[in-house]
Amino acid sequence: MTATLATTPLSTTDRCDSCGAQAYVRAVLDQGDLLFCGHHGRKFEATLRPKSLGWHDETSRLTTSEPVG
Repeated sequence: MTATLATTPLSTTDRCDSCGAQAYVRAVLDQGDLLFCGHHGRKFEATLRPKSLGWHDETSRLTTSEPVG
C-alpha cells in the first residue's frame, strides 16, 4: 500500500470506524486504512498521523456547498 491511495476521494458510503457517521478522514496505515468522521479524525490525528503512510482529510467539505460523490 502506498500513500498515494490516501488521495482517493471518500464517498457517502464510507463510514467512521468509531461511530458509523460519514467518513471525512482516511488514515493509511501499513496494516490497512482507518476511516473517521471529522470529530474522530481530530481526536485521533495526533496519535495516528505520525504513524500513517498517508493522511487524507476532507473535512473542508463540511463547510462548503460542494456536491458529495
